[in-house]
Amino acid sequence: MANYKPDLSCQNKFIPINFAEQILPGTFEYALCYIVENKLDLSGFDAWYNNDKTGAAAYPPSVMLKIILLGYAHGFISSRRIAKACEHNILFMSVSGDIQPHYTSIAGFVAKMHEQIEPLFTQVLMICDEEDLIGRNMFAIDGCKLKSNASKEWSGTFDELSRKKAKLERASKRIIERHQSQDGLGEELITQDLKQKEKLDRSADKITDFLATHEEKTGSKGKPVKSNITDPDSAKMTTSKGTIQGYNGIAINDDKHQIILQAQAWGSVGEQQTLQPAVAQLKQQLAKLNTEKMTDKHTIKFTADSGFNSEVNLEFMAQSGFDTYIADNQFRKRNPLFKASETYETEQEKRRLKRSKGKPRLFTSDDFHYDEATQTCRCPAGNDMWRSGVNVNSHNQQYTRFCGYLKDCKVCPLQQQCMRKPPIERGRQVQFINNKSRKKLSYVDKMKVKIDSPIGRRQYSKRLGCIEPVFGNITVNKSMNKLTLRGQAKVNAQWQLYCLVHNIEKLQ
Repeated sequence: MANYKPDLSCQNKFIPINFAEQILPGTFEYALCYIVENKLDLSGFDAWYNNDKTGAAAYPPSVMLKIILLGYAHGFISSRRIAKACEHNILFMSVSGDIQPHYTSIAGFVAKMHEQIEPLFTQVLMICDEEDLIGRNMFAIDGCKLKSNASKEWSGTFDELSRKKAKLERASKRIIERHQSQDGLGEELITQDLKQKEKLDRSADKITDFLATHEEKTGSKGKPVKSNITDPDSAKMTTSKGTIQGYNGIAINDDKHQIILQAQAWGSVGEQQTLQPAVAQLKQQLAKLNTEKMTDKHTIKFTADSGFNSEVNLEFMAQSGFDTYIADNQFRKRNPLFKASETYETEQEKRRLKRSKGKPRLFTSDDFHYDEATQTCRCPAGNDMWRSGVNVNSHNQQYTRFCGYLKDCKVCPLQQQCMRKPPIERGRQVQFINNKSRKKLSYVDKMKVKIDSPIGRRQYSKRLGCIEPVFGNITVNKSMNKLTLRGQAKVNAQWQLYCLVHNIEKLQ
């Protein structure tokens, strides 16, 4: 019979440890320790402390920074997990020099980092530039939605929050009424009900305080938008895995080695509104780097997906000095490679049915029969429509608008496929762009022509391999897929720490 040596992997053993020998060259922790100890200027942290004559000695900022970034690199986002690792994990003990800070000290250090993270981020970029990791050939921007440290159940407009408060107060009142009508309730049930009432009252008071101390937010069209009581700067966001309460982490990176040059987290702000401030910050970062490399004659290319496409943004980018390629929503449909692809059309229809919960596709203007010469229009059901407007201005272009007769639309068999709701005041409206208006090309039209060209499609196709692996590395490989802090400034600092881990890994 075979005879094997026993497995002693669960056996405790006292052995002498040399902490310096645990940090092996070529590893992330080796690069982290070398950069923090030899390359970064941490003198800005000295202003936090005034304990040279009184008080206990503070944890060195270099040690705190190392264990936090090492924890993030291993997916330990919680300060409790980082503190526990410093007590039991030999790698964390080696990096920290066997200093074991309490989790509250780690959490407090991260919460105050928003004042110091920007200089550190720039210093690491300078090291990347010295190592020739920044090519300055193409930049790409994209966003990544991360869960915040707040529940989406506490989100709503002021009107919705007021109704929720009234509902909580009614539930609390019903408990008292039940006690008054039933005097023979047991002591245990009474105690349980009183705890529930106290919880309901606290929730109602929480909403009352929020409504009294905050102003209601409004969207771009002036309509009220939802606010969150726990973290007012966060917002409800739709992702492929459902709706979350969180922030959108925006990043701009270089295509040579996927170094992140600019990073900022945004809450209740649309993705289109983040492009201009992000580009402004990018230019500031580039000005701090080696300016001699910016004297090349070629123009830096800049790519973005359809979420950043708008007339205002394209006009801004036209004056930014970048060779810009920003796709629109119909970019894929115009691509000849996808036009004849049955697989693409099938997948698109599956996504549409999932978004619309199985409802049929609504008719677009292409489904209506418009005769520009006679200025007449017929709907897909064959009914004539009346012209309700000529030279209607919309999005810097002029349209001719038609409207269906209400008597026809009410009894139309194609109503569900033509209108979202049954008609009440008027029938289906549809508009067509005028020929004269077509001659006045907007920035959106110019971008469509540019990105549909062979060169444009080839340049835009590089965006996927430039920016998407960055978010995959941060959120999947490193498990930095949620935020533990609250507030725009603190969350922005934590997102930049996540991006800092990515850049240091590239330096490794």
